[in-house]
Amino acid sequence: MPDAPAPGASASPSVPAAVPAHFQTFLAFDYGLKRTGVASGNRLLGTATPQATIKAEGADARFAQVEARIKEWQPDALVVGVPYHPDGAPHENTRRAQKFARQLRGRFNLQVFEVDERYSTTEALSSGARDADAASACIILEQFLRSLT
Repeated sequence: MPDAPAPGASASPSVPAAVPAHFQTFLAFDYGLKRTGVASGNRLLGTATPQATIKAEGADARFAQVEARIKEWQPDALVVGVPYHPDGAPHENTRRAQKFARQLRGRFNLQVFEVDERYSTTEALSSGARDADAASACIILEQFLRSLT
């Protein structure tokens, strides 16, 4: 049975829930079991900047690095890319990314927005990105920021 969206998360993965106007800075994640892409961005410019990809397996190692990024960037909220099949159906990585988003909410007490990230890695690779994970996180965050206008 699919999880219901958590408070502050969107019911539809492509349309974020209402984002308060005072939320200006965001940190985005392209979750993966071995690598998690990271990007920072802000609402004013509507752009994202890739950050070093987190290369960690296991929740403890991953969340230690996530915590360091949150302390460094002091975001107002977080954004997590959630993958789906082309027809919109969820799969195992959908559930993993949603679990990661729930864990971020619980551990860091920040609002987390989920964004449909279908094809972000394909787009990153086709653009020649050297770090496809960080580039995917940028694509996810820029898609989210565009949805706010």
